[in-house]
Formats: sequence, C-alpha cells, structure tokens
Amino acid sequence: MSFLDSAIRAAIAFLLVATIGGCATTASPEAGGTTPAAGAPTPAGSGSPTLAKIARSGNITLGYRETAVPFSFAAPGKEPTGYSIDICRAVVEGLRNDLKIPALAVKWEPVTAEDRIRKVRDGTVDLECGSTTQTINRRKDVDFSLITFVDGGSFMTKAGANLLTLKDLDGKRVAVLPGTSTEAALNRGLQAVLARAQITPVKDYPEGLALLREGRVDALAADRVILIGLAIASKQANAYALADELYSYEPYGLVMRRDADFRLAVDRVIASLYRSGQIGPIYGRWFGSLGQPSPMLGAMYLLQSLPE
Repeated sequence: MSFLDSAIRAAIAFLLVATIGGCATTASPEAGGTTPAAGAPTPAGSGSPTLAKIARSGNITLGYRETAVPFSFAAPGKEPTGYSIDICRAVVEGLRNDLKIPALAVKWEPVTAEDRIRKVRDGTVDLECGSTTQTINRRKDVDFSLITFVDGGSFMTKAGANLLTLKDLDGKRVAVLPGTSTEAALNRGLQAVLARAQITPVKDYPEGLALLREGRVDALAADRVILIGLAIASKQANAYALADELYSYEPYGLVMRRDADFRLAVDRVIASLYRSGQIGPIYGRWFGSLGQPSPMLGAMYLLQSLPE
C-alpha cells in the first residue's frame, strides 16, 4: 500500500472516529450542533478592523448564494441554509464568545457569482458563505478561510444522452455560470481534448437546469456536488445523468477581506469543527445520502484540523 493510500485510509478512519466522539459534545442549536473550542484565545483585543466593526455595530453581515444547493441557498421568506451556512453559523457562535457579545446579530446579504468578491471587498459583506473556490488570482483581492470542502467540475446531461467525457461535448451546447472557476476549467479541459462546444451562459443554476430539462442545451456544467443537489431538488433525479470524469479541482473556502486577526478567528472555529468531529453531523445533514466523504474530502478534513 502506498503512502498516499495509507494517508487517505487514515483520514477516513479519523473522520469516523471523530464524528462518533463529536456526538457527545454540547451542541449549539443555531450553529447546527457546532461550538468553538473551549478556552480558545480571544481576538477581542486585536487590531482587526473587521472585528472592531463587528464589535462596534453588534452585528455581522454574512453573504449567501440563493441557489447554490446544498451549500448555500434560501427559499422565499426563509433564512439561508446549507452546508456552508452551517459552518458560518458556527463561526458566528465562536465570535459571540470571543468578542463577549452574546447578542451578536446576523444580517444576511444575497450575493451572486458575479458580485460576491466585490461585496466582500467593499465591506457590504463581512464573510461570504457559499461555494467559492479558492484561487491564486482571487487571493489578489480577498482572503479565504481554511478549506471547507473539496469538489471538482463535472457536467450533467439528460439520462440516455451518452455524454460521458469532455470529448463527447464536441459540437454540443453546454450551460455554465460565467465568471466562475468552473467556466475557466471547462474551457481549458475542452481545449485539451480538442473539443469545441457551444458555451451558453446562464445567470444561475436553476436557469441552467431548466434549459437542460427543456432540451435547449445538451449539458449543464458545474461542480459535481452542486449538480447532484440540483438533480435531487428537481424531484426527477432519474431523468439526469452525471458525467464520469472531473475536469478541475475546486477547494472551497469562506471569503473575507484581508484581515489576519479576523481570519484567525474564523479558522480557529473551522479547525475545531474538524478536530472534534463536529463537522460530521454537518456533512451528514447535507451529504449523508451520498455515503461517506470521498477519500479526498476525508483527507482534507484531517489535514485542515490544525491543533490549537
């Protein structure tokens, strides 16, 4: 067995053991069963402009995606929910303890793939809780938390279409959200296999799924887990088929302004979720129907569970 195989097996075993152990911890109802590590150092006295703003105003503004199921979404008249939202709620609970503001309020701000980075940079949003991939180019403008999820770009078709690889998309119509890392990776992947597809930009995932359902495009490209979430939410999962291959690596993270102390406060909570196994119930709530975490995701939970 190779070193990599051993590491992956150990990561999965760690997650299972930690999840069982985490079930005995005290749960915070709002944070979805997550609480930061007891006795963690407080950033309240730091020179963080973000933490000072939060402490002064008594609220924190969280950015959310309206249709990024199952990471970040909201039904009309309902508060946002999802995997990334649960992690952000845990961060808020940690800040309530660190800043000694038990009544710290949350303000919700919708963001899109096009404006999420801008809204963080200009101060409209303090922490973006969606499905944003960490890239070097994005790090020129904003900062990211520890990795919160690992996914890969793929595409979905109608069942029976027999489109399984990027090469099969030659001459086909493919819907994708413009300005995303998925779009850039898709174009690179198509070029690598000498496939020429007709790219159809869509404003959000539901629009892309509607085009696919109506036969106006042949495929919808997005991160694999988002495609699975869309199929399940459609109540017609059997009507769609997922491609066999991944054409990109997509490490998600929470997005924030450049502020070392604020990032430390956020990362402290996330690392604690991983160390304690409290990430287990969050994963189970949103991805339990898919089975255990993938080897890559299990390894990520282990490698990002930084000691205090």
